[in-house]
Amino acid sequence: MNKPQLPVTRERLRFYLAAGYALFILYGSLSPFTGWQDQGLNFLEVMSVPLHLQYTWFDFTINLLAYLPLGLLLGLSFHTRLAATWCVLLTLLCAMGFSATMEYAQMYLPSRISSNLDFVANSLGALTGTLLVVSMTTRTVLIARLQAHREYIFIAGNAANFGLALVALWMFAQINPLLPLLGHVFPRDVAHLPLAMTAPAPFQWLDSIAVLINLQMLGLLLLSLLIQQRHLLITLMLVLCAVVFAKFITAAILLKSWALLLWINSEALLGICAGIFFLMLIAKSWSRKNILWGAASAALGYALLTNWILDSSTPFAIRRLYQFQYGHLFNYNQLSQAATYIFPVLLLIYIWRSR
Repeated sequence: MNKPQLPVTRERLRFYLAAGYALFILYGSLSPFTGWQDQGLNFLEVMSVPLHLQYTWFDFTINLLAYLPLGLLLGLSFHTRLAATWCVLLTLLCAMGFSATMEYAQMYLPSRISSNLDFVANSLGALTGTLLVVSMTTRTVLIARLQAHREYIFIAGNAANFGLALVALWMFAQINPLLPLLGHVFPRDVAHLPLAMTAPAPFQWLDSIAVLINLQMLGLLLLSLLIQQRHLLITLMLVLCAVVFAKFITAAILLKSWALLLWINSEALLGICAGIFFLMLIAKSWSRKNILWGAASAALGYALLTNWILDSSTPFAIRRLYQFQYGHLFNYNQLSQAATYIFPVLLLIYIWRSR
């Protein structure tokens, strides 16, 4: 407990994940980044308001859970260099400073509310995350096994660490239960009531193609990271199963019961089946150079398709599908949509570094 117990070899991967997650929190806290104006608020007065005046369990839980991964990732980064006590203190100070900055900036956005309750919840979330890191590092056998599996399955190097961070970003972008499985287009018609009789929607071939290309990006990225290409199928299925499980849990918590499986559609299923088939053919015959070229082509194609061809705007009425009517949910949709925009760009950067 008095010495750093995490290997330094994965330090840059942890830093990538922590920095990326901090940017997502910044986006979710300050979007839509318009309408900035001085509202005559004093930050110290806002922070000194009695907590019970703005207390809600939902707000507290959401903010705590939002900052828990940040504390976890910062703790993993700092614990490679610092002892447990200093790791916890530095992580908590960084999280508190970042949270205070977000709350201060929100005072100038009429659409957002600056709250000391959010600051407390954010700090407790980060503290919980770094305490999990400190307690986890005492289990050296578990860490050694995880590191051994990582070295057995994936190639080494900083570029590979960046690629693994991209896999985590891709998984995060897909968890939103209002996005079709591996899709990018939000439901176009969200006014349907349960058991309402509506005409069947026409099959959208472009949506299937978007799912297919999306899966190709992930599969080719994994192929470039794997030491042995024969591990692609099991690795791909583990990633997809993790996404489906997280997506279902998120839908069960956030969505109304009649919208629980809205993220499953025929376009997505067809795109997934076709994507897995093509990836299995690629894994048997393509060289690493061709895999990188294919990943670059898929990233460019997906960016073109989702930005200029498909209509992926989020309708405001989509809130009707949620059990809760909070602005956090609309920001959550924007955040997941932003991740899908960013991923192809970062994938191209990864390919440039790995060429």
